[in-house]
Amino acid sequence: MTLAELAVEAGKDADAYVAIVDEASTAHARWAGNALTSSALTADTRLTVIAVSSDARGTAAGVVSQRGAVDEDAVRTVVAAAERAARTATPAADARPLLTGDAVPASPDWTEAAPAASADVLARFATGLAATFERARAEHRLLYGHAEQRRHTTWLASSTGLRLRHVQTAGVVDLTAKTEDGVASTWSGTGAADLGAIDPLPMYEGLSTRLDWGRRRVELPAGRYEVLLSPSCVADLMLRLYRAAGAKDAADARTVFRGPDGGTRIGERLTRAPLTLRSDPHEPGLRCAPFVTARGSADVAQVFADTVSVFDNGLPLSATEWIRDGVLTGLVQTRHSADLTGLPVTPQVGNLVLEGQGAGRSLAEMVATTRRGLLVTSLWYVRDVDPRTLLLTGLTRDGVHLVENGEVVGEANNFRFNESPVDLLGRVTEIGRTEQALPRERDDSTPRTAMPALRVEDYTMSAVSEAT
Repeated sequence: MTLAELAVEAGKDADAYVAIVDEASTAHARWAGNALTSSALTADTRLTVIAVSSDARGTAAGVVSQRGAVDEDAVRTVVAAAERAARTATPAADARPLLTGDAVPASPDWTEAAPAASADVLARFATGLAATFERARAEHRLLYGHAEQRRHTTWLASSTGLRLRHVQTAGVVDLTAKTEDGVASTWSGTGAADLGAIDPLPMYEGLSTRLDWGRRRVELPAGRYEVLLSPSCVADLMLRLYRAAGAKDAADARTVFRGPDGGTRIGERLTRAPLTLRSDPHEPGLRCAPFVTARGSADVAQVFADTVSVFDNGLPLSATEWIRDGVLTGLVQTRHSADLTGLPVTPQVGNLVLEGQGAGRSLAEMVATTRRGLLVTSLWYVRDVDPRTLLLTGLTRDGVHLVENGEVVGEANNFRFNESPVDLLGRVTEIGRTEQALPRERDDSTPRTAMPALRVEDYTMSAVSEAT
């Protein structure tokens, strides 16, 4: 019997139960100054129990989680705590009947153990990293960063018969290159299902080119610029848009997606650019859980909390378009918000793809046709200013370059920027080639992304930043 099954069968004092067990196994390595500094294998287990109780006041849910060693005694302790939380909780507005095993077929691999990350994948990656260190030393550059291979297995069981399992595998490389005197630096990141398939040498070669650009320093004032945003920058901005795209929050006039006369902006054109923003749990290279796994709103990095509901656990996910050819076509809906708005149920999916029509050009090709503008390769410390307009502020970091007449002519100073990703879409004049992208600001809950580079007019660099 799995821990998840044990949890739902241990419950006695609530009406229904959902149990989610997460087992994460990670192999990771870090390096600094062209030398490996650490490597390790780590494992983590988390049990989340949701107890559901109904009385004359309504239906409430108690949610309790525990990380670390989880044995049978720990399971019973967590279940009892969830039952107590349910008895004292305020009735939930989003309460809906839990899904049943009859409505959602069980995962065929339900009883299989969690696959573990292996040190072998680090050994394969380290071979390429050693060659990259040798090249960097010869060119008087220093490399810093980390790599990891993560295998995350989730089991979801309910007292109503749900038995679902998903394994998420991801490899990530985060690489920073610096000049030997430490004056200049630049960053790149990438992801793949298998860390062993990532070669760090081409990553370094791209960073080395950027450091060469930095041999000439250009001081520029704050202002509005034509900007080429790398796929990583676009990922950071579009994830902010996605996290603010809750339908209920929009209908309650709390976000940028509120309608002018109530309701939402669904059906409104956001941009003339032929951009489509979509999610699909079966997207090649970006596969993610094909069912809702909600451990409570605090588990998801959201501006507001009405985009997930613990009562929707196990709800099947499918391909969803949020923006189609520049028109807003969907917002994140729970079953509760869909009842309120009268719109289809479109839950949040764990990946995000932005694409234009046709193949699009590479970022290098876009640079070659730029008369004058800024190439921005990464963003940092992006924070919300005004949720009603989705105005964000943040910093450029590790690479802002001035482009003139199709060539990069030097490294510019960093800036603080003020932009709304929704308004920004309306100023897109060119869409590059969509590729798997790694956002600079991410955590374990960040959706997997594929993004193009974008050419944007009048990007607001509000102040010169002293950051180096």
